[in-house]
Amino acid sequence: MNARCRHFVLFVVAATLFGGTFVAARSGLSYFPPLLFVALRFDLAAAILLPYVLFTRDDWRPRTRRDVAGVFVTGVMALGVSNALLFIGQQYTTSGVASIVFSLAPVLTPVFAIALLTDERLSPRGAIGLLIGLIGVGIVIDPDPTGLLAADVRGRLILLCGAVSVALGSVLIRYVDAALPSTTEVAWGLPLGAATVHAASALAGESPATIDWTFTALVTLGYVGVFAGAVAYAVYFTLLAETGAIQTNLINYAIPIVATVFGWLLLGEAITATTLVGFGVIFVGFALLKYDVLRDLLSSTASHG
Repeated sequence: MNARCRHFVLFVVAATLFGGTFVAARSGLSYFPPLLFVALRFDLAAAILLPYVLFTRDDWRPRTRRDVAGVFVTGVMALGVSNALLFIGQQYTTSGVASIVFSLAPVLTPVFAIALLTDERLSPRGAIGLLIGLIGVGIVIDPDPTGLLAADVRGRLILLCGAVSVALGSVLIRYVDAALPSTTEVAWGLPLGAATVHAASALAGESPATIDWTFTALVTLGYVGVFAGAVAYAVYFTLLAETGAIQTNLINYAIPIVATVFGWLLLGEAITATTLVGFGVIFVGFALLKYDVLRDLLSSTASHG
């Protein structure tokens, strides 16, 4: 298998596994309290990924303050807070809508990058793209002024906060500029994220006694912890290292397709035309933000075709 085919396979695997997260989370929330569900997910993923890093990498531990800061940001912001908000918000909306709202994260990233990273500048085209992306998420959330407290709207707003956490976390990781490889950073970030969400779960009054340990519950936990956790993260960061951030970030726009199809097939979820239009607008915003890079990427792909 040549490199391009391998990268395509890795892309499909990562998009499929991450897309399935939204469906498994939606299903598993019938059996687990949301924060405890996230914490157990991280427990399981850490139990697999951390030993893998310990036994396969020479650079397996944080050595500097920047490394420790990178692990902290990864575990708390990029993983802990974002997943907690995802699982809480998804109690009130469908898998497809949740994945579409989260696909806004790459559009929001430049907002924080401009403020925190000195090498980031937003062109006029990029500013228009950012505005269009925000309009797109407004279409997806579809707030009704007479029903802003409706459960579905609240769920989408919570999910939007989760996307903000992902975007801010990714920029803070770059700002910290740790020397650790991304996989090692995530491996150490997972137990930290687990501890953070376990504490939040306890403060929220969630109890392990309320978990309904059915076969379906075990399957969903196994999926989000092993396949959409340890395996998906390993595949994602392999792809990131081999193809770069731009190609890898396009996964964010394949994930909603996977989540919507799986949600329809497995959970009988429907998605409205308005939501699909909103997703299309978000993608247009992303394309304008990354126009120059995407143009170079397409030119490079064509020249190697």
